[in-house]
Amino acid sequence: MDSMRDNVVVITGASKGIGAELARQLAPQGARLALSGRDTVALESVSAACRHLGAVVEVIPADVAVEQDCQHLIEQTVARFGRLDTLVNNAGVTMWARFEDIQDLAMVARIMQVNFMGAVYCTGHALPHLKASRGRIVGIASHTGLTGVPTRSGYAASKHAMRGFFDSLRIELAGTGVTVTMVYPGFVATGIGENATGSDGKPVQVHPVDPTNVMSVEVCARQIIAATKRRSRELVMTTRGKLVLLAKPFVPGLVDRLASRVIERGH
Repeated sequence: MDSMRDNVVVITGASKGIGAELARQLAPQGARLALSGRDTVALESVSAACRHLGAVVEVIPADVAVEQDCQHLIEQTVARFGRLDTLVNNAGVTMWARFEDIQDLAMVARIMQVNFMGAVYCTGHALPHLKASRGRIVGIASHTGLTGVPTRSGYAASKHAMRGFFDSLRIELAGTGVTVTMVYPGFVATGIGENATGSDGKPVQVHPVDPTNVMSVEVCARQIIAATKRRSRELVMTTRGKLVLLAKPFVPGLVDRLASRVIERGH
């Protein structure tokens, strides 16, 4: 159970951040990797690093917001490797804007399409293969999937949706051998913040999170891989995240104030 050798792993959003680091850490463990994302140049760079570490890698560019791309990703993976053992739903986009300041609500729809529907599309097409291999599904969410967060309304909504979907799917899959692991990181040095969308629909340019108070992507990926190997139900990273989960049913106002303060301070 604790080995990923010859495990066929699909990773979405693998061109940078958590996805790229997961690939780099799984490569020397003998995993067979199908790496996907929209940035083909960055994907090829990650792929080259993984091959150098001994992995067999297939690069399959895809926009997870498009169902046909997700279907192609899964079909190409199975065609290349003959099966699918682990699906890591990692691709995501974020935002930094108060809801009332958003100039075009299509931004929220795009976030939901990528973060939530992308995971739904990939999982839907992968599920028959995962049932055949008694495989693993991993959903990379966020602390914002546990509680509301100001300036992240659309992002939080997408991660809450992921949580509800995968928690429900886990129940449906009981007895099939397929397990679902949900991951809730806090602030991680992934690069996603640099591509966050502001109220005008354009990248915010300036990262509003204090870079000295974030988890390294190396530590984050290492914890995710350990939880994936164990087939853990969920992984809530950081003491703060665990306290939020425990405290919210009893002191929700305090949790709201904490969330607001964290965003104001950027850590």
